Amino acid sequence: MIERLSHGPASVHGLTEPFALSQQMISKHIAYLVRARIVIKTKRGRESVCTLRPEAIKKVSDWAISYRRFWEESFDKLDVVVNQMKKKEVRDDRKHG
Repeated sequence: MIERLSHGPASVHGLTEPFALSQQMISKHIAYLVRARIVIKTKRGRESVCTLRPEAIKKVSDWAISYRRFWEESFDKLDVVVNQMKKKEVRDDRKHG
C-alpha cells in the first residue's frame, strides 16, 4: 500500500484492487496508517482518497537507519569477541594437545 501511495494519491477502492483483501480489511490497514500519521485520508465527493506523508516515511527511514548502524556495530564487536575466543581455544588446544 505504501509503495502504491509513493507514486501518488489513490482512492481506497483503487488500493483494494491489487490486493487479495476485502474492502473492510484494506480500510482497517488504512486506518492504522492514518493513526500512525503515515497517510492522510480525505473525502472527494463519495470517494475517500489516501495520500502518503513523505515526511513520516523519512522519520521511519531515519529511525531504521540508526538502528541498522547500532546492530552492525554490535555484530562487528561480537565478531571480534568470537574470533578472540577461537584463537584462545586454538592456543589452549595446542598447550594441552
